[in-house]
Amino acid sequence: MTYTRRDFFQFAANAGMALGAAGYLSNPVRAMAQQKLTQDDLLSFDARGQVTLLHFTDVHAQLMPIYFRPPDTNIGVGDYAGIPPHLVGEAFLKEFGIEAGSPLAYAHTFLDYVDLARAYGRLGGLDRTATLVKAIRAERGEDKVLFLDGGDTWQGSYTSLKTNGQDMVECMKLLKPDAMTGHWEFTFGEERFLEIIESMGYPFLASNIFDAEWDEPAFDNTAMFERGGVQVAVIGQAMPYTPIANPRWMFPKWSFGIRPDVLQANVDAAREAGAEIVVLISHNGFDVDRKLCSVVKGIDVILTGHTHDAVPVALQVEDTLVMSSGSHGKYLGRIDLEVSDGKVTGYSSKLIPVFSDVIAPDAEMAAKIGEMRAPYKDELGRVIGKTDSLLYRRGNFNGTWDDLICRGIMEERDTQIALSPGFRWGTTLLPGQDITIDDLYTETSMSYPAVYRNEMTGAQLKEVLEDVCDNLFNPDPFLQQGGDMVRVGGMTYTCTVNAKIGNRISDMTLAATGEPVDPDRSYVVGGWASVNEGTEGPAIYDLMESYISGKGTVSVPDERTVKVIA
Repeated sequence: MTYTRRDFFQFAANAGMALGAAGYLSNPVRAMAQQKLTQDDLLSFDARGQVTLLHFTDVHAQLMPIYFRPPDTNIGVGDYAGIPPHLVGEAFLKEFGIEAGSPLAYAHTFLDYVDLARAYGRLGGLDRTATLVKAIRAERGEDKVLFLDGGDTWQGSYTSLKTNGQDMVECMKLLKPDAMTGHWEFTFGEERFLEIIESMGYPFLASNIFDAEWDEPAFDNTAMFERGGVQVAVIGQAMPYTPIANPRWMFPKWSFGIRPDVLQANVDAAREAGAEIVVLISHNGFDVDRKLCSVVKGIDVILTGHTHDAVPVALQVEDTLVMSSGSHGKYLGRIDLEVSDGKVTGYSSKLIPVFSDVIAPDAEMAAKIGEMRAPYKDELGRVIGKTDSLLYRRGNFNGTWDDLICRGIMEERDTQIALSPGFRWGTTLLPGQDITIDDLYTETSMSYPAVYRNEMTGAQLKEVLEDVCDNLFNPDPFLQQGGDMVRVGGMTYTCTVNAKIGNRISDMTLAATGEPVDPDRSYVVGGWASVNEGTEGPAIYDLMESYISGKGTVSVPDERTVKVIA
């Protein structure tokens, strides 16, 4: 019998962890909550078959446990509207049978987030993930387990920036991945990227990256493994729009794309070489991979990343299982496969939330993390301010961290309008927490951080918003490039999600005066993370350190400056 969503969540009911539908869990409840939830509960699984796949993706260099508030807005369009992963809040709980106020409600939704966070604590931490991985390998036997890294692994923290990704490389070696693919890895530049993949000890796979001059594969596309007596082909698929989303000049020799015809040829070649099952480790994003299931035949499992969606179980899409394992180290995905005559005949799946107060840290990994962070300990812990508000990033249109960043840009660079990219990486701070350098860099750590100050006409601003909006809401997933909507400070507007490109953005208004934005008038605009080479300006992390330090305590009300018509 297939392992169901209800089976997956039954441990919560059995352990008595549904602590009230109202969701309020004050701090004294925390010890009781942790006593009810155990490491064995998290590892509990309907083990079956010969092959176990473990999926870890989009950690964005978070070595330590973190808070990460899930989005309150995740809009699907066209055929993908109103279905996973485009469900949030109560709709998500109903779809997956999760009790409000439970640990799983906290791990997967924004509902009562602050109270639940104070009750259940942080999630993630690579030393906790190591404990789970080692336990599963011990339970199943290493000869049955494949551990696969979906990418966006090296970038996103103070120490990853200062060590050029080496902190993550050293720590990931201890997890012993069998293969990885990537996206933000390329923003370390071609030379550093190649240096790392040649030394890390496991293959980097990318079916869809070609040499731009010779139009031939730039990297290995497939690795073959035997697990549990089954021949498994793992094919990699890097983020197809990397040269658009990130600076092309950092890796000019490579061309990207979805390349479904190339992928189909690689699947067929793997089958001809004896593969009984084919696994795609993908950084396409969920909707792209959902469509891919109907375009490319012969893939048994897609382990998808990039869009940071956390879906509690693998979803069956046509003949393919699709597993999406969240981000920032909050989760570890597991799928067990029963294989017979070259076909998957049964499976179990579960997305394991990595509750850091419940899982014992792995001593080996904890020591390595300590070693990597030790040279920067004083700077990481240096307090630059405090927040009175919940600071979070994720959501299709806004996040209070980016509201704060836009304020900082407008004040420090003296602009009328500010733009902050719709990045999905970046952690959460609870009201009352100090803001440290470590915290600031989880929102801003990158290799092209300059904060520009330019003039743009109202028409140019609308064009920018329309273009980014189409990247997010084009009804054809193959034309979506990932990320959330660019954040805007100093201006409000209306977005009609299901309109055509050029007609989605309207009612652009200056927040300070209430005046409509004039298409022919020029405005002073500041922003950061421009993909253009030679962009000048202070680094965003330096600018925001100055801004937050000057304020001392920041208060960022969760104001919605975008009216969304969906």
